Amino acid sequence: MASNVYHAKVVLTRAQAKAILEGATAQAREADLPPLTLVVLDGGGHLVAAEREDGCAPLRFPVAQGKAYAALGIGIASGVVGERNSERSAFLASVAAASQGHFVPVAGGVPILDNDNCVIGAVGVSGASSNEDQQAAIAGIEAAGLVWGLEPITDE
Repeated sequence: MASNVYHAKVVLTRAQAKAILEGATAQAREADLPPLTLVVLDGGGHLVAAEREDGCAPLRFPVAQGKAYAALGIGIASGVVGERNSERSAFLASVAAASQGHFVPVAGGVPILDNDNCVIGAVGVSGASSNEDQQAAIAGIEAAGLVWGLEPITDE
């Protein structure tokens, strides 16, 4: 039976989302990253919390939201989606169209999992390099005491 299903019994709370933002921002400041914009979505793709650090460019919010939405919508990290489909531009364009442009398949979007490996939300970060954005997202999820996953977990 494959995990990362969307039948989670756990709901991502506002308090957890705020803890994710705080943890990601703390890691980013420790790493001396440029100003970040961070977005936390629940399992239904709804905005739970967002933060824009001083000095972020205006497109950082839609990019961070698109990274989170890509991770949530496919169930794996946004960078993994992009890497796996780099030769499938028609697929990526189709998913971007289906999501009405809310799909950014580059690193920085990370699924949030419950203890049963069910997707309960996603974090998207934009402002630094894509890999640095991803590391900030992971740090935020861990700081909130939650589990993250880059790829689906299967029972093999």
